[in-house]
Amino acid sequence: MDSSKDTRRLPFDSIYRHGYVRVAAAVPRVRIGDPAFNGERSIALVRQAHDQDVALVVFPELGLAAYTSEDLFRQDALLDATLQAIERVRMATEQLAPVTVLGAPLRAEQGLFNAAVVIHRGTILGAVPKSYLPEYREFYEKRQFRAARDVIRPELEINGATVPFGNDLLFTATDVPNLTIHVEICEDVWAAIPPSTYGALAGATILANLSASNIIVGKSEYRHTLCAAHSARTLSAYLYTAAGAGESTTDLAWDGQALIYENGDCLAESERYPLEDRLITADVDLDRLKADRTETSSWGDAIHDHRHHLRRLRPVEFKFAPTTQPVPLMREIERFPYVPVDPGSRNERCDEVYRIQVAGLQTRLEATGIEKLVIGVSGGLDSTHALIVAARAIDRLGLPRANVLAYTMPGFGTSEHTLQSARELMAALGVSANELDIRPAAQRMLESIGHPAATGEPVYDTTYENVQAGERTSHLFRLANRHNALVLGTGDLSELALGWSTYGVGDQMSHYNVNASVPKTLIQFLLRWAVDTDQFGGDAGRVLAAVVDTAISPELIPADAGAGVERAEGAEGAEGAEGAEGAEGAERADSAEGAAGAAGAPHQNSEHTVGPYELQDFFLYHVLRFGNRPSKVAWLAQQAWGDRERGAWPDLIPPERRNEYSLEQIEHWLRVFLHRFFQTSQFKRSAVPNAPKVGSGGSLSPRGDWRAPSDGNATTWLDELENGLADER
Repeated sequence: MDSSKDTRRLPFDSIYRHGYVRVAAAVPRVRIGDPAFNGERSIALVRQAHDQDVALVVFPELGLAAYTSEDLFRQDALLDATLQAIERVRMATEQLAPVTVLGAPLRAEQGLFNAAVVIHRGTILGAVPKSYLPEYREFYEKRQFRAARDVIRPELEINGATVPFGNDLLFTATDVPNLTIHVEICEDVWAAIPPSTYGALAGATILANLSASNIIVGKSEYRHTLCAAHSARTLSAYLYTAAGAGESTTDLAWDGQALIYENGDCLAESERYPLEDRLITADVDLDRLKADRTETSSWGDAIHDHRHHLRRLRPVEFKFAPTTQPVPLMREIERFPYVPVDPGSRNERCDEVYRIQVAGLQTRLEATGIEKLVIGVSGGLDSTHALIVAARAIDRLGLPRANVLAYTMPGFGTSEHTLQSARELMAALGVSANELDIRPAAQRMLESIGHPAATGEPVYDTTYENVQAGERTSHLFRLANRHNALVLGTGDLSELALGWSTYGVGDQMSHYNVNASVPKTLIQFLLRWAVDTDQFGGDAGRVLAAVVDTAISPELIPADAGAGVERAEGAEGAEGAEGAEGAEGAERADSAEGAAGAAGAPHQNSEHTVGPYELQDFFLYHVLRFGNRPSKVAWLAQQAWGDRERGAWPDLIPPERRNEYSLEQIEHWLRVFLHRFFQTSQFKRSAVPNAPKVGSGGSLSPRGDWRAPSDGNATTWLDELENGLADER
């Protein structure tokens, strides 16, 4: 059965349509030995979870009776009252949506078990006994309870209903893709091999832990470490809830900490030491977990190695039936997935990326025995960043910066602004600064191929642009031959994704590229970081800041090109996509400088053709990292970019540059991305030079993260987007 068909009928503005589920961890205030009271508090929290469209709510260990009942667990009155409380909860949930997991002492097989009772819409789906009973320091659970390994029969009777019983149960939704739940109890996750490890390998994406867990100094942080590591190792979501107010403080104290983790990331945490009931919720991305498990070969190997154990796990199916009303996403989606919002984390990320790039280039120079670099410098983002990487790599090798042979190569569309930025940056860094005008050579090439522009006609097509790109690259390679140097590439990950480069004798080619795994949005922040941390001094810092504050342009069309002339935007060249960039790549030039022309800003703007890089980088991350459907990518982009007032912004982006996009705009630019990424640009990526991978957001090297046919097409992805957004038009 294809459960995805059920969720695709849901509203576009429902998390359950897009592979998310909402989960909750509850911490009620309890009374020791009063299951009736505790049951009513639990019912109230389940209702609260239902009102918030939650799919799963988890309560603390032994919460219906209270964990600190100790020898009271041997009293029939308490055990009978616990069964009565379970029945009241069962009846109350008949009209409530969440799967409810409660902690209770249960009699079975002439003994007593510390168990979790799983209930959904008035049905007890099963009961899970605790696997590992702590019997050390302050814990004496074996005094009262038996462990899961002692269970003989696979079923248990609860209030007249025979239900599955064991630590081998997988609760699986038949109508929500990838929603499978495994339950364990407290000490189980502290064991060397938690039972949920097998549950995850058998398909569980959400692991629930009902804990009591008294608090001592340092334990809260350790719980975070435990849940983060276990959720990352099992590629799962992990719900943890500990006992809180009302538990006995005869010898222990309780802080009621609840945590929700997803693959190592903390999605939600409760207030600790609450006086009243607490419920935390989070939206879990099941598609993310599925994608990570699918691509991780060692995950499959572990399934194979433990297949005999995994075959014994028992599925318990249920129909969740999510609401057909919209369920808006509560989770914040980062606008810039490659750039952390938090300044401290961002600075750490930038420092690490920069070090990786420098180390990669340094190693390549050491391996070849070559001591010089040739680089084209346009005064734009990519070549500017590549130049400072080159300068630092040369520094680390103990060589003079004069060994960086930097060339700015003005062409027909070069503006005075970017040309001046290139000159000032080369001077500030102390590299060998050179200026090589490519216009005479480009003019001769245009004449030799009979291009109309050679005789003054305003024909500025792909050929016109690629002639300039080719001349720049050709000069750089011949200069490298002459000086026994390596040509350093500058094109970035965003340009590789969109095919926004000139193939072969153009900016697609170099001896080594330091930017190929770095998206353009991150390069902007890398330059800001270099300024803020004073990596290269005040003079260089001022130029770097000026480069960041400009708009992106290939600078290949003359500034005086008016309306009505033949242009390259949208044209398909011999490479199968726009080959407009010069040897320095699609760079930035200040659109706010005033009039276009040699004395002002350039005439072209790359983002008018390929779309805003902030959107395209967003699309790239979610397609490349997780393989998300285009309709989900559009929905995620709407969550992140639909309202500039929603969510956090990196502090380095001023208010006037905080953009928002309608779903119609998102769809338009996503279509551009899908066409260029899947259909027209792979052949360029199949022949990219060596470059270091810098982040989990991916690399497009055919020797690394992305191997795809150069003769593919985008029809399937475009059709999915069309069908997925049909109801929104």
